[in-house]
Amino acid sequence: MKNVVITGASGGIGKELALHFAKNGWNVIATMICLEQGKELEELKNVKCFLLDVSSTESIETACEKIIAEFKTIDVVINNAGIGYRSFVELSEDAKINQIVDVNYLGVVKVCRAFIPLFRNQKKGQFINITSIAGLVNLPLGSFYHSTKHAVESFSECMAYELIDFNVSVATVQFGNTPSNFQKNVAKSDCSSFPSYAILMDKIGKILENKTKKNKDLKPQIINQIFKIAEKPATKFKRYTIGFDANCLNILRSNLGYRLFGRIIRQSVLK
Repeated sequence: MKNVVITGASGGIGKELALHFAKNGWNVIATMICLEQGKELEELKNVKCFLLDVSSTESIETACEKIIAEFKTIDVVINNAGIGYRSFVELSEDAKINQIVDVNYLGVVKVCRAFIPLFRNQKKGQFINITSIAGLVNLPLGSFYHSTKHAVESFSECMAYELIDFNVSVATVQFGNTPSNFQKNVAKSDCSSFPSYAILMDKIGKILENKTKKNKDLKPQIINQIFKIAEKPATKFKRYTIGFDANCLNILRSNLGYRLFGRIIRQSVLK
């Protein structure tokens, strides 16, 4: 049986991935910041939960040591853990900026760093880093979330060059808003007394809520595609964009350039 490590597996996409991999014959190492939330997963005989806080170097290294001691080999590491922060730059808070950078970007970096020696020694392995369409395009109120996802895209592509000789592949996965607990848990800046800020926050919130409701069929697509990527890793770095929204935005941004794309966003959102 193959072994997969999944971060942020206590809920949302991470939990769905853990269940899907387990039901399809993989050993799942489900990591999370609270083991109490993993009780449903541990009912499956081929799922083992480990405490791992991606914002803590010590927690990552401790979990990695325990995982390797028990499983010896790992085939895939899926960096899924992530949080959101919707804020105007002027109203942003240091604590929330630090948190989203620690989880969304540095968490991926440090988890990859912890497992690279194992992959290098066993001469095989795959990192699947889940970013977002936010890692390919830029949209209003996404200064912090988008920045971290763009950073993971760049990091992943650079890291892939380093690992080619060791038969270690790297992939990133982007998709749009999907029904899960993610949007409910997104941190937001406080209500502003500036009418422009207040109106924009309300508009963006409604747009994301409506998009999430419409994307009822997106989650199964994401789960199935990530499983296929894990089953048959690409030999070179590859980006996978899943869903109509994400593909549409990616194509528009790539073909129109930032000026025309920006004009479309301003006309559809800011007016």
